[in-house]
Amino acid sequence: MKRITVTTLSIVLLAASLSAKGPTLRILIRDTALGAVTDIRDRSVLDQFNVWAGRGTFSGAPGHEVEASQGFIIDWPAGVADSRPGQLRRYEVRFFVSHRSSSAEELAYVVFYENDPSTGKGYVYLPGRSDEHFRLNVQSVHRGNGLEGHWFHANGAWQAVVGGLRAVR
Repeated sequence: MKRITVTTLSIVLLAASLSAKGPTLRILIRDTALGAVTDIRDRSVLDQFNVWAGRGTFSGAPGHEVEASQGFIIDWPAGVADSRPGQLRRYEVRFFVSHRSSSAEELAYVVFYENDPSTGKGYVYLPGRSDEHFRLNVQSVHRGNGLEGHWFHANGAWQAVVGGLRAVR
């Protein structure tokens, strides 16, 4: 009988979980003040916002992995948004995905989004350790490097889709 080492088992389980990550099926945006909800299911929109992209995700051969610097809904190169206006309308944004092995929908990631209509800039909050959605998010993608618990600038693609909305209906 062959013995499977913990390292070998970990690699096998990691590879299985990574291969199970499917595409975004829908994005649900809820105005936290009004409760109004927008349900995005347009494939051309969903394909732009992959949860499995951006900081905290890697590609390349083992030992030569490179962390992604683009993707998801955040302008990663802009870094943490040190200041942002107060009193902006806040939205909870939920990303639902499917596993490649089935068509079942699963909540994979939750962030908060605020838009400043006077400047056209948007901001994205990655829930931190003490926030409700932290555990769910890090089970999907642990962005690491102290990124969780901070506000970031939204990227141009996200702003083009939802930035012009003063109140999501």
